Amino acid sequence: MKKTTQSRAALWQRIATEPWDMLVIGGGITGAGVAREAARRGLKTLLVEQRDYAWGTSSRSSKMVHGGLRYIAQGDIRLTRESLSERERLLVEAPGLVTRIGYWMAHFRHVFPGRFVFGVLLSFYDFLAGVRDHRYSSRAEFLKHVPGYRETGLTGASYYTDALVDDSRLVLRVLDEAEADGAVLLNYVKVTSLLQENARVTGVQLTDAMTGSSNTVRAGVVVNATGAWADRLREGLAGEKKVRPQRGSHVVLAPGRLPVSEAVIFMHADDKRPLFIYPWEGRTVIGTTDLDHRQDLDIEAAITAQEVDYMLRGVNSQFPKACITHNDIIATFSGVRPIVASGSGLNPSAERRDHSVWDDQGLITVTGGKLTTFRLIALDVLKAAKKYFSTLDASNNKAPVFRAIDTVDSHWPPSVLARLKGRFGLHTAQFLAQALPEERAALPLVDTSLAELRWAARYEQVVHLDDLLLRRTRLGLLLPEGGQPLLPQLRSICQQELQWSDARWQEECERYREIWQRHYSVPALA
Repeated sequence: MKKTTQSRAALWQRIATEPWDMLVIGGGITGAGVAREAARRGLKTLLVEQRDYAWGTSSRSSKMVHGGLRYIAQGDIRLTRESLSERERLLVEAPGLVTRIGYWMAHFRHVFPGRFVFGVLLSFYDFLAGVRDHRYSSRAEFLKHVPGYRETGLTGASYYTDALVDDSRLVLRVLDEAEADGAVLLNYVKVTSLLQENARVTGVQLTDAMTGSSNTVRAGVVVNATGAWADRLREGLAGEKKVRPQRGSHVVLAPGRLPVSEAVIFMHADDKRPLFIYPWEGRTVIGTTDLDHRQDLDIEAAITAQEVDYMLRGVNSQFPKACITHNDIIATFSGVRPIVASGSGLNPSAERRDHSVWDDQGLITVTGGKLTTFRLIALDVLKAAKKYFSTLDASNNKAPVFRAIDTVDSHWPPSVLARLKGRFGLHTAQFLAQALPEERAALPLVDTSLAELRWAARYEQVVHLDDLLLRRTRLGLLLPEGGQPLLPQLRSICQQELQWSDARWQEECERYREIWQRHYSVPALA
């Protein structure tokens, strides 16, 4: 299926002149999933996003497609079972994007949880997933896999598997599938008000952030899939707030500093919270914190100096000879989770991760949940919308999220080809055909090529430079200074594909430097 370019002006005109069955507000993984499932069922679907796709939470997750061991401990067996089922589905449907990886939990003498308790937990975890790959390893074997780990009191380690993903590319692939089924997508469009007739939501008023122009759009159902922002649209209708925004922060270590081939989970000595140290895109990531986020949601979340210190204490307690410092961190990222508040005053880590769906006079709001279960969340939204569409089949037909990728005759190395299939899915053949020979090689220190940057600029609604470097690709998290030394190489691509003038290029560079410094760099020492 061929990817085509469409101008913002043409899309903006189209969305105001056509009738829509479903308008989805929010371009994160939840909104993308809803649009994908609605469009495949024949609903005329429009999705709008006030910033960029995956801008809010879905590009700043822990990058894990997993069941969540701690949800079993919280008694949420259903969520764990569903998450594990979806994990296995995504591993089959999206190889090269979703990758199975080993996880280690070290055990120490007289420290909870011990081998037996954790083994029982993993046995149940594997049972729910329908796999069996956990095992207990001796002290010596564990240290071969994870050299440099602390040895005092170490008795052995438990091993199991989960999966990792490039979360932002997952969102884009789901959006590609929705678009292939007829959905229309537009970013940098903000909903300024809801339209109501006879006590029923019938549409929205939109403003284009790039031009300031407004449009009135009507739809049979409006879906509020704005995550941590969900209360803003819903509160006026429902008279309540349900979202408890929680910040999770991560640090990315420079290549060669604490290289790990598999993930390590441990309990932080300060508060006994689980933290992860894991490989991602050739780097080592440490995360995550879990704090109530009380800052303005319209300002990008950023890590604090206290959070950095917390994670450095944690990693150095487990790798005492590594001596990781602030100077070893090349980037940070923080996301705000849309937790549905229980109202019980629980600490952030104890809140459940279930999603909730409410229907308020035709405004269907969905929030909460996990990256892994986006398909099931979308189906629950369609169930809520079914009463507005007499012919809508909202059942779980277990149809694949992703189309099968046509066999590609390519001279690209197999590992590179697998990676590209994972990122571009049904458009892989077109990408390979259009990639210029001189732009196919990976850039220094990363797997990303200039061909991928050009494709994104041409086809993936890049509006700003940070869209290209932080979400279409992840260079802003993987390269020193957010990849700023690379900007001269990107100038011609952006000016050719996006028609940016010299003045616009300079503005975008300045904007990117400010965003990266404020929200993705290492904050000043506490």
